[in-house]
Amino acid sequence: MTIDLDALERKVLREDLAYHQARVLLLVDAVSREQGHARKLDGLTKLAKLDFLLRYPALAPVILDNLSPSDPRLQLTPEDLAEPTNVEAPMIRYKYGPWDDRYYAVIGALVGRGLLKYARGKKGSVALTTTRAGRDLASEMSRTADWNSISDRSQAIAQASTSMSGSALKDLIYQRLAAMMDRPHRQVIR
Repeated sequence: MTIDLDALERKVLREDLAYHQARVLLLVDAVSREQGHARKLDGLTKLAKLDFLLRYPALAPVILDNLSPSDPRLQLTPEDLAEPTNVEAPMIRYKYGPWDDRYYAVIGALVGRGLLKYARGKKGSVALTTTRAGRDLASEMSRTADWNSISDRSQAIAQASTSMSGSALKDLIYQRLAAMMDRPHRQVIR
C-alpha cells in the first residue's frame, strides 16, 4: 500500500484550517455579543491578542485583570497552570507580539462562507462580527463536547477584555510576559 503524502498533507492542512476557523468563529462571536466591544471584534491586532489568550488560557488571567485563574469557564488544570505554554495550537513571536500567519486565510474562509462579515472599525481598521448563520453555528458548536470549553473560554476572555483595544492588549502582553516575548521573531511560543 502506498501513501500519497501530498494528499495526506493537504488533508491535515484542511483539518488544521477547519480547527482554526471554528476557534476564531467562537471567539469573534463571543466578542460580538459583548456590548463593551461595540458588538464587533475591532482590528486584527485585537483578534491576534485575544486568540493568544484563548490558545494559552493559563496566561489570560495574567493579562486580564478582570479574569481569575479560578474562573470555571477557563477550565484550567494544575498542569495548565504549571506549564502555561504547553498548548495544542502554539503561536509564533512576531514584530507586534503573538501572531498566526493563518489569520488571513481563516478570516477569508469565514467571510466567504457567510459566517463572519466585515464591519466598520476604529481608525480604518478591519472589524469583524458574526452573521446570523455564524451566530447560529457558534451557538450549535458551543453545545458540543468538542467545542464547549473553547466557547466558555472565549466568553470569559471577551467579558474580561471589554473596552480594551488591540494595542492595549499588546502592551499588557509585553509588560506582563516580558520574558516570554523576549525571543527572536518567528519563534514558536512554547
